[in-house]
Amino acid sequence: MLKHIRNLILDMDGVLWRGETPMPGLSAFFETLDKLGINFVLATNNASKNATQYVSKLNGFSLDIPERQILNSADATADFLRDQFGSENGQAIYAVGDEGLRQSLTNRGFTLLTPEAVYKGATAPVVVVGFTRYATYPDLAMAALLVHKGATFVGTNPDVAFPSEVGPLPGAGALQAVITAATGRPPDYMVGKPGPIIFREALRRLNGTAENTAMVGDRLETDILGAKNAGLPAILLLSGITQPGDWEQAGKPQPDFVFEDITALARQLIIASGQ
Repeated sequence: MLKHIRNLILDMDGVLWRGETPMPGLSAFFETLDKLGINFVLATNNASKNATQYVSKLNGFSLDIPERQILNSADATADFLRDQFGSENGQAIYAVGDEGLRQSLTNRGFTLLTPEAVYKGATAPVVVVGFTRYATYPDLAMAALLVHKGATFVGTNPDVAFPSEVGPLPGAGALQAVITAATGRPPDYMVGKPGPIIFREALRRLNGTAENTAMVGDRLETDILGAKNAGLPAILLLSGITQPGDWEQAGKPQPDFVFEDITALARQLIIASGQ
């Protein structure tokens, strides 16, 4: 099956790096894709950075990848909200998230309410929650208040944890769980993987099909499940959240291929190509 793959949708956290540390063989992996003529889009559930910020991070790893090949849940969420709710006349929205999400929303014309404004009575029809290391009690409390009052609750992605150099740390899904625990309401919409929105956009950018495009990720419940739902071959790497043996458990989404890391994947792509 690998010999038919001409496009890859690549997760980032846990696949290309952990935290701020690149995976071994990162530059060589992209050199292999270029040599084999395999196109790619980097698609991440992380909404803490927008495409411009990811370009800078990749530059720091000596990689020159254009913005059009970077698809993150911050931009995908902002586009989804603009399509669903409109951003004309500075539509108010309440966001818990890092600078990448906030910039993506304001770049599309939304006005972001502060916790202080909500406490004083301001309202918004939408509450969106993504990952941030800097969420405070007022941030989450005012989000819960608006959801209690009927605001649409949108999650950028469901990842409850993300890989770091020191181990798994709480992610966007953990922050969303606080709102759900306080209100009894799960998110009305989830933009990131395993939902279909990012996969549809990735295939559009790649001009790819389910037959010639594969998803590469480190999470069973998002990357692998999302790929299966989209009809794509699913490649699991054991360099991030999922550990050896986890994927073999009953009821877990089953990948089509399992490799240790991007170096092992590159080796198999070369073998499959016959080069």
